[in-house]
Amino acid sequence: MNRLHILWVFSIWMMMATMAVKGKTGNTTSSSRMPSVVNVGALFTINSVIGRSVKPAVAAAIADVNSSPTILPATRLNLILHDTNCSGFLGTIGALQLMENDVVAAIGPQSSGIAHVISHVVNELHVPLLSFGATDPTLSSLQYPYFIRTTQNDFHQMSAIADLVLHFDWKEVIAVFVDDDYGRNGVSALADALAKKRAKISYKASFTPGASNADIADVLTSVNLMESRVYVVHVNPDSGIEVFNVAKKLGMLTSGYVWIATDWLPAVLDSSELPDSDTMELIQGVVSLRQHTSNSDNKKAFTSKLKDKETSGFNSYAFYAYDSVWLLAHALDKFLKSGGTITFSYDSKLKQTKTSHDLQLAALRIFNEGNKLLETITATSFVGLTGEVKFDEDRNLVHPAYDVINIGGTGIRTVGYWSNHSGLSVDSPDKLYGKPSNRSDSDQRLYSVIWPGGTSDKPRGWVFPNNGKPLRVAVPYRYSYKEVVTKDKSTQGVRGYCIDVFEAAVNLLPYPVPRKYILYGDGKRNPSYSSLVNAVAENKYDAAVGDVTIITNRTRVVDFTQPYMESGLVIVVAVKEAKPKPWAFLKPFTIEMWLVTGGFFLFIGCVVWILEHRLNHEFRGPPSQQVMTIFWFSFSTMFFSHRENTVSSLGRLVLILWLFVVLIINSSYTASLTSILTVQQLTSRIEGIDGLKASNDPIGVQDGTFAYNYMIRELNIDESRIKPLRGEEEYAKALRLGPHGGGVAAIVDELPYVELFMRYTKCEFRIVGEEFTKSGWGFAFQRDSPLAVDLSTAILQLSENGDLQRIHDKWLSAASCSSQTADAEDSSLSLSNFWGLFVICGVACFISLSIFFCRMLCQYRRFIPDEEETHEIVEPDAETRGGRRPSRAISFKDLIDFYDKKEAEIKDMYRRNNRQTTRQLDEHSSSPY
Repeated sequence: MNRLHILWVFSIWMMMATMAVKGKTGNTTSSSRMPSVVNVGALFTINSVIGRSVKPAVAAAIADVNSSPTILPATRLNLILHDTNCSGFLGTIGALQLMENDVVAAIGPQSSGIAHVISHVVNELHVPLLSFGATDPTLSSLQYPYFIRTTQNDFHQMSAIADLVLHFDWKEVIAVFVDDDYGRNGVSALADALAKKRAKISYKASFTPGASNADIADVLTSVNLMESRVYVVHVNPDSGIEVFNVAKKLGMLTSGYVWIATDWLPAVLDSSELPDSDTMELIQGVVSLRQHTSNSDNKKAFTSKLKDKETSGFNSYAFYAYDSVWLLAHALDKFLKSGGTITFSYDSKLKQTKTSHDLQLAALRIFNEGNKLLETITATSFVGLTGEVKFDEDRNLVHPAYDVINIGGTGIRTVGYWSNHSGLSVDSPDKLYGKPSNRSDSDQRLYSVIWPGGTSDKPRGWVFPNNGKPLRVAVPYRYSYKEVVTKDKSTQGVRGYCIDVFEAAVNLLPYPVPRKYILYGDGKRNPSYSSLVNAVAENKYDAAVGDVTIITNRTRVVDFTQPYMESGLVIVVAVKEAKPKPWAFLKPFTIEMWLVTGGFFLFIGCVVWILEHRLNHEFRGPPSQQVMTIFWFSFSTMFFSHRENTVSSLGRLVLILWLFVVLIINSSYTASLTSILTVQQLTSRIEGIDGLKASNDPIGVQDGTFAYNYMIRELNIDESRIKPLRGEEEYAKALRLGPHGGGVAAIVDELPYVELFMRYTKCEFRIVGEEFTKSGWGFAFQRDSPLAVDLSTAILQLSENGDLQRIHDKWLSAASCSSQTADAEDSSLSLSNFWGLFVICGVACFISLSIFFCRMLCQYRRFIPDEEETHEIVEPDAETRGGRRPSRAISFKDLIDFYDKKEAEIKDMYRRNNRQTTRQLDEHSSSPY
């Protein structure tokens, strides 16, 4: 309402009663610095659910402040109460009458609609308005700077309801609300909160304030025909029970329904000491929110004191009204003690208003220090009956919280709490605000809820609308691959693999699904599946059942079920037999494998020759003969045809290990060569998606599928290369013609279609490469449709019990083409397949050679040539007596010569040396010297 409307209201009011002009001497009047009396206004509807609880609470607060020795000790608050009578017009009149009394602030109003009007008045006169009941979230401090909300904002309440909806996995709700500022703006906040949780309001059912039961019945009858069964009721406390009264008569409070009431319902119930039994019977199973107030000793004492004087109970609005008075008292005390004064002055704008002599608008005066008092109020904090009273930067109370209550039997049960700090919890917000915030979905908890009908099982939250309209199911009318889905002459009108899967899944649902199949397309060519999905998103159909591939762009506009068929794009090409290759016998091994294997043959030959040379006469002879022996022995082991025997233990060990390696290498070579020579070799220039992209040949795709756009947008293939084809016959013809005959080089299509095509052509063509996309077929539904979730569960059941495979075999089973379509790509064995064997063999050779050379060096150090022995004189020292010879330097030439000697010769030398040494010792011992 703008200022002209206010002036119009002023004019009407002035015509009703002539205002008495106060303080006519001068433009400004002042009170003393510490006034003995300060006028405080109160605006609310006395004869209402909220008013009956608030009136004694406000009066008690004024009395408690006036009797307090610490707050305003020299100043008394004078309460001036005006009844707004639930009327915006009368509320404005009351506000104007209140302002005549030079009030410094006003407590109220309880109605959001009246608050919108009165806020314009207090803005003009600079009088703070402390509202304990106006929860409308659009009453912002920017538009109404002198409006201060001393209760919870409906923005938080609607966030709590959205968390409740998410907690029970519902996606849609119906809002039932009163069509005024309070109702409309609250439901708007609910829609925003639900959108953040990927839920929504499917329908807004409104009725006018004061609507008759017949009007309410019309509204509820219409929503009862809709799909959603979750109702959020946001109405006024004085008329809200009538909604449930009508719903009871319509049978809407039975099992399967969900009713969530905002905080108006606890306000009704808490206002009575003993709620009416008839009322409790109406609201069985209803879930509601109550503004959370701390369960402090002060609150208990206050409630007990007033109950001794009053017969009615107290709802949360009474506690917030009590704290509103104390908030003003604390702020006034701080304001006055800081040197503030209370003065009023005439509004020059009103004084210059041209009105008749009966309209005395100029008598209204501005509270000069209203802005300073406003700042003091918003900066004030204390602990009241409701808990901590403190404002955030948006002038909302900090720590918003609600009790989640459930109506059952004859009482109210608290099933949890909600706070913007931790969401839903079974712990009190007073405890949680001292802990770190935790809003994870897994930690959102509530106690069990008793729903309408007396059941504790969570309602599904939706049903098929009881309006005679079946589910509109769009089915693609295909030109090709009619085993998948096509038109039928039966009463159902369609048949195929997809239809059987859908019917089997629907039959598993615990509720009936009336449905009507509607063909999409003309049957002369395959329809565009993207257009079909968009038609579902645009509400032309309720669902699409068929071979609809689940891709990213489509999931943005519709919801899909669990895939019932795995799919992916593959490449089909025409092939020809490969010509025999003269060097095919080399294919079993890679070049590295051949080189390492040949090197090991020579290495093993050398090792065995070293170990056998001194013992085995077959490994002795002229150098040329020994070289030939090494080569012959090395490569003859390949066929286990070596004629040389090994006599040394180390040589036999190395040979045994090597023959084992040769056995494995021979077996692997034989198996690989057999595979290469016996499997039919089929060749194609295109061997995968990379080869397809690199070529410039035309490519065929199935008309209507996503493959066309995918290849252009994702694979960056030029559009001129892509040729849409309608089905099996055109596929086969295009592949046979080839790229140079007006056909295509390859077909790109989904694997299920390709398998049917291979059956149709009796495996004439071949799949090359791997699937280069991973997707599946699913049923498409409009966004947030609960059927998508339930059918996903049903499809999983079909998969687990084997029915899904049986349906697949009925329609899509095909002969295997694996023997003719096996890839003929090189599968040569590499070094990595055998390096373990080579390492074992090499280690054995190294150990054997080490042992051999250590033994040989020990023998060499004991060896003394015959020609040197005759010139040696053996001294009878300790070493000689011990039988040990003096050490001599190792010569490489001598070592080679020593190695070349036979083992028998070395042993014979040892025996001769031992006898000669013994003889010399005997001669030396018999000599007189």
